[in-house]
Amino acid sequence: MKVVIGSDSEGMVLKEWLKMKLTQSGVEIEDKSISSGDFVDVTLAVVKSLKRDKNSLGIVIDGFGVGSFMVAAKVKGMIAAEVSDERSAYMTREHNDARLITLGTNIVGQELALAIANAFLNAPYRGGRHQIRVDMLNEMG
Repeated sequence: MKVVIGSDSEGMVLKEWLKMKLTQSGVEIEDKSISSGDFVDVTLAVVKSLKRDKNSLGIVIDGFGVGSFMVAAKVKGMIAAEVSDERSAYMTREHNDARLITLGTNIVGQELALAIANAFLNAPYRGGRHQIRVDMLNEMG
């Protein structure tokens, strides 16, 4: 699985650390961080990549995770969640087929960010009764 990752200038330190840890565990990383450092541009770059590659998942890091989430949620067909705990990360993937999570560097530390990323990346989408809502989410925009 490939993980598309990006951060604004505020989230860069956490993003680099998380990228290193995920790479060490064998995860393929595509970094979409750009020199402007603006969360809008970075999030749109990650979302664009995710829409091209349906088998990849994404993580965007900014100061509080909210700005990046708002950007991703505006894109039709992109299911994203701002998370700050492992259970929410797991459940948004399992029940909502989320393809992108956003994290706030001012909210979560390194170890929690890694636990959140691992929960998200290792959660299977269950489909079934959840598919009705996922279809509804994908049609919005």
